[in-house]
Amino acid sequence: MSSTKKSEKKSTVNGRKLKDSTSVITVRIEDELNKNLDRIKNELGISKADLIRNYLELSHCLIKQRTSLKSLNDRDFIIIKRSYLRKLIQNEEEADQIDFGDKMAHFINDIATIKNKTDNLIFKLDLCNNLGFFRKYIDEENYILISKKFGPKKFVEAFTWRLFKKKEMNRRFTESELDNSKSLKQQYNRDIHPVARSSSYYSFEFAKIPPEESE
Repeated sequence: MSSTKKSEKKSTVNGRKLKDSTSVITVRIEDELNKNLDRIKNELGISKADLIRNYLELSHCLIKQRTSLKSLNDRDFIIIKRSYLRKLIQNEEEADQIDFGDKMAHFINDIATIKNKTDNLIFKLDLCNNLGFFRKYIDEENYILISKKFGPKKFVEAFTWRLFKKKEMNRRFTESELDNSKSLKQQYNRDIHPVARSSSYYSFEFAKIPPEESE
């Protein structure tokens, strides 16, 4: 049994003011689930309300069905350790890493399109954060910093290019091809233009948040 009540009162979540009207939802849950929520919120050091909000925010990208998790584009979804995924990707040829990075970012763009937020970079970065791909980290000059733990260089380049540019990165941008072609190397430097912002993160000149979106 549940009920929903509209409220125009402004509230704060995780130090963030909620500008729009909010809704109050009352839901009956079993004692076992309630105890589990108490255990988790104590471990995280947050309120039960914030814990539940964190779970509800996943509804932006995931649907819990009887037999599996699904994304909003109705694809079956599985959860694996990021370190294991990274090892799998690292064992592939660079051309395959580029292909996989492109497909994974396509998945994020698909969800953003369904939510009518295809050009909303902050929304897409929040999806990446919520799905455990990498934490949303924007530095003081609005560069997106992507943890190197997310995956190998070519995979991350292709992923980020698709995420921001909404098109496929040149599949010839492998190290072997770049080493053998001066003109291709110049094109790579113009298009991808890696920049050194941190030794622990990948960052690119094209992957910046416009000032108006970062506010």
